[in-house]
Order: sequence, then structure tokens, then C-alpha cells
Amino acid sequence: MTKPITDNPQFYLTAPSPCPYLSDQEERKVFTHLVGERATFLNDVLTHGGFRRSQNIAYRPACDNCRACTSVRVLVDEFDYTRSLRRTRNAGRIYVGKEEPPTPSTEQYELFSRYLGARHGEGGMADMRLLDYALMIEDTHVDTVLIEYRRRADDRPDLPEEERGDGPLVAAALTDVLSDGLSMVYSFFEPEMRQFSFGTYLILDHIERARKMGLPYVYLGYWVPGSKKMEYKTRFQPQERLGPQGWMPAPRD
Repeated sequence: MTKPITDNPQFYLTAPSPCPYLSDQEERKVFTHLVGERATFLNDVLTHGGFRRSQNIAYRPACDNCRACTSVRVLVDEFDYTRSLRRTRNAGRIYVGKEEPPTPSTEQYELFSRYLGARHGEGGMADMRLLDYALMIEDTHVDTVLIEYRRRADDRPDLPEEERGDGPLVAAALTDVLSDGLSMVYSFFEPEMRQFSFGTYLILDHIERARKMGLPYVYLGYWVPGSKKMEYKTRFQPQERLGPQGWMPAPRD
């Protein structure tokens, strides 16, 4: 009897393309499909091995001449709030995040488009249309939630905490729930709110969510030394990075 594809996943290698993080390098990726009844289990195993998810694809760098991309995860129970991070956490209490199924909406897409236009106007996602966005959100065979953030409505104390958000959508995070943590797949926020570090707050909120769920890690994807786009990830300590010897404590600045 032939075994299902998730019992024997097939892996493929992409052709070289310009690296989005280091200008003098080319990237290649190894990838497989996350489909079928065991997709959630496979996503768990592969994430522990340094893979990331995009729609129903799990991938990791497999570059010919570079090994800079390093998987990073934050240790939830030992997380250390610096004074700056504490200020961001406290300022973010005016927002409420509500977990929803991974279902796309026009409101999400409009915010997503504003975010890309302001932050990543020249990136590979800049020309994504509504259908592309919808596939990014709903094309998943694993345990995924979409967390929508809105301003807190203090005049609604009768509602559960996560339902007290009101007004327009200001941020969203597509998140996979793993056996040992939360994996932040993609997040975006209102780019006009420059007075508040929303990107930092979303990570802090996920750390607190993982803590409440009894999960030890928050997976942040890849850190690339020398890439300014990735420097922010070093702020969240203590953390572990995946190397040849497995997950190891990262040095602290």
C-alpha cells in the first residue's frame, strides 16, 4: 500500500534568485507541501528543524554559498522585559487582540496594502492583489489563527477581554499554533501610527499569549546577521538559535 504524502514528504529545491537580505548573495530554498491529515504534525517537526510556512508550503534556506539565515525562538518563561520593552507593552494596553479563524476580509486587505506600500513598497509582495492575500491567509492545512487588533473599548466591561476591541482594524497577525509554541507567520499594522512600535508590541503580545497557553516558545522566523531588516529580533531575550548542534542559547548583547 502506498503511504500518504505526509508520511514520506517530497522535498524540492528552487533555482537561485537574489537574496532579499544580503545584496551580494543569492538564495535557494528547499521546500515541501503541508497537506493531508498529518500536515499539523509535519509543520511541527519541520518548524523545529528550521523551516517556515507560507500557505501550504514549508521551506528553509538552502543557499549554495551562505548559511547566514538562522532560525530564532524566544524563551517565554524566561523572557526579560527591558525598560524599553516594558514601555511598549504598557502603551499597547489600549489595544485588544481577538483570535479569529484564518478567514480573509476586505478590511484586512486594505490595511495589508497600506502596510506594504509604506514599509515594503519594493518587495516581492508589493503587487499582491486581494486573491493573493486571501490565499496567504486561508490556504493552510495546519492549526492557524488570525489575531485582529483594535482599540480597546473601555465602555464594554460586560464583554470578555478579547472581545472589547472596537473601531477599525489597526493590526493583524497570522499565527500557527505548534505543540511547543506560537509561530508568527506574518504580521502587519497601520503604518501611519508611527508614534507606537506596533511590530514590537505584536511580538510581546504573542509572548504573553504563549505564556497563558503554557507554551515555552515563540518562533520569530529567521535572523540574518548584517541585515538591518532583522536586527530587531535580537531585542527579545533570552532566545535560542538553531545551529549545527541544534537549538542553542544565543549570546546576549
